[in-house]
Amino acid sequence: MSEKKKQKQKKKKKYRVFWFLAKFQIFLLLLVAVALGWYFFGGYANTVSKLQKEAKELVRKSDESTFRSVETSLVYDANGTLVSTLKGEKDVYYIDYDHIPAYAPAAMVSIEDKKFYNHNGIDVKAILRAAKAMIQNGKVTQGGSTITQQLARNIFLNQDVKWERKIEEMFIAVELEKIYSKNKIMEFYLNNIYFGNGYYGIQAASKGYFDTDVNNLDLSQIAFLCAIPNNPTLYDPVQNLENTIKRRDRILNQMRDDGKIKEDTCEDAKMEEIVLNRPQKTKSDYVETYTYNCAIRALMKQQGFEFQYEFDSVEERTSYEEEYDLLYDECQKSLYTQGYRIYTSIDLNMQQLLQDSVNNGLAEFTEQNEEGVFTLQGSAVCIDNHTGYVKAIVGGRNQDLPGYTLNRAYQSFRQPGSAIKPLIVYTPALERNYTPDSVVQDAKTEEGPSNSSGSYEGGISLRYAVQTSKNTVAWNLLEELTPKVGLSYLKEMNFSRLDAQDERPTSALGGFTNGVSAVEMASAYAAIQNDGKYREPTCIMKITDSEDNVLLETEQTEKEVYKPNAARMMTDMMVSVVQSGTGRGLALDNMPCAGKTGTTNDNKDGWFVGYTDYFTTSVWVGYDMPRELPGLSGASYPGNIWKNFMSSIHWQLEPVDFLPYIDENNYDYNVVTPEEGAPQGEPAQ
Repeated sequence: MSEKKKQKQKKKKKYRVFWFLAKFQIFLLLLVAVALGWYFFGGYANTVSKLQKEAKELVRKSDESTFRSVETSLVYDANGTLVSTLKGEKDVYYIDYDHIPAYAPAAMVSIEDKKFYNHNGIDVKAILRAAKAMIQNGKVTQGGSTITQQLARNIFLNQDVKWERKIEEMFIAVELEKIYSKNKIMEFYLNNIYFGNGYYGIQAASKGYFDTDVNNLDLSQIAFLCAIPNNPTLYDPVQNLENTIKRRDRILNQMRDDGKIKEDTCEDAKMEEIVLNRPQKTKSDYVETYTYNCAIRALMKQQGFEFQYEFDSVEERTSYEEEYDLLYDECQKSLYTQGYRIYTSIDLNMQQLLQDSVNNGLAEFTEQNEEGVFTLQGSAVCIDNHTGYVKAIVGGRNQDLPGYTLNRAYQSFRQPGSAIKPLIVYTPALERNYTPDSVVQDAKTEEGPSNSSGSYEGGISLRYAVQTSKNTVAWNLLEELTPKVGLSYLKEMNFSRLDAQDERPTSALGGFTNGVSAVEMASAYAAIQNDGKYREPTCIMKITDSEDNVLLETEQTEKEVYKPNAARMMTDMMVSVVQSGTGRGLALDNMPCAGKTGTTNDNKDGWFVGYTDYFTTSVWVGYDMPRELPGLSGASYPGNIWKNFMSSIHWQLEPVDFLPYIDENNYDYNVVTPEEGAPQGEPAQ
């Protein structure tokens, strides 16, 4: 190619580049013009200006004590008695920068904010990445926050994912950088971030996970601690140790890549086995754990979180659980710092009576596991029928063990056996033209179950079928209703562990994939007592700030799950259960009561759930690792615990009869075989 042609092509190339750059600059100018117009004429300029002014004011009023402050939250029972205190540990363990091991700031900078020592509080490139993600997802979904921004959010703001909060966070970060040095900001940060399990600040975390001061830790242990704050639930060392180890290794690799540690130092630290050494703590009992859970969920609800119990796909469930865990963690943190006053419905006198009943009812079983926990366990829940609130909750036998123990009353899910029959079979059937006097067939079918007695009596009344807990009748009725319809009642009452595979006839006998909790059973039976109207179980009455200004107040809303007359008929039949049926001998003296027994195959789980006009109480007994307990039935240990407790709280109360039911149909019932079908009304909605 000639020299003349080459020069000509170079000119053309320069010409194309020139026009491309010119067009691109024009495009950018137009984009900026549109953005400015949107900013000013859309009203955002005023909003941003106000946020900047507020940010400056917040930082101006701050001093070093601002980053040490924390308020203790208090929990009270129904009578105003102090139940427990929740206090973050960052005040007690606040340490100056000079006493923080050098590896800790280095680790945090490598994994959280590489430009920390160079930026003025914000990282523009990181913010652009977060903005792009926000545009793609319609909301703030990822990072962009520098260490200074994280500090600003933790101290001055809340965890909202709105753009206003993000803008104010940036303004505060910039102002903080004007007043405080980088080392001071790092000091504030490491003393305030949350390390899970109630530990605020790296010194508290060191004591909580390794039972020593942070300056006694080596590189591997420090990187391990620095892995937690990014997501204290996902990287919880107690529950998800493997996740924490993986993130520790990522941090060490980043430190190596950043030139902060050598290759062999990195590899040695990754090879080190992490062994937690948590200090002995005063035992937190079942009232505390349940109260904290209810308070956190109440705060989540106040922030607009919608609790969900059914999912159309695994992806939907996973997305929900991620969102749930994130907000749960944030609300849990606030319990330790916000100075709440939490007023509950718990009655400590009733609590002690219920705990004593469980302890005494199982006292003969002394076998313990390797951790010293009794192998045979029980749980129980008592609900006030007049209000719908939980009055007492026991999650296991009382033992002098340190730390939190499993609260089986709401954290364990077990097969309910025949105790489920009134909820998904009998009360729904009573809505469809059955009555206690309807005649049904007690007969063995080819694919149906056997009765526990091994005998079959042919045509019997529905009352007698409930009274004697006939498996054949419950099975056939659920097939008639369809399992989907039967389970729909449990879904209406927020049973949380239902599975698509539960839509089968075995559910009539309590054969679930995952099981139910004592809280769920108590609230469902309380709905039957309450003329079929369900109230969500909780023990939170109200939450105030430290000056008693009300932040939230719970209101028990009622949802009709069963028709009132059907619920009353079910109550009447369960009165027969405790008078002359499977619960014979469990009736209270001088107090009308109703209830139902439940026993699973091989005597692995025993239930008794029953109520009076005043209270509903559910009791479960079984091994944590399910195995047979000879002699266990709903009427044995669970029934005796129930009667002992209910007798102790009713002996001074006036007897109150249950409301009578009305036979609205005046139907002439004949013997109805499963093949012929039974009279039905309209399906329940």
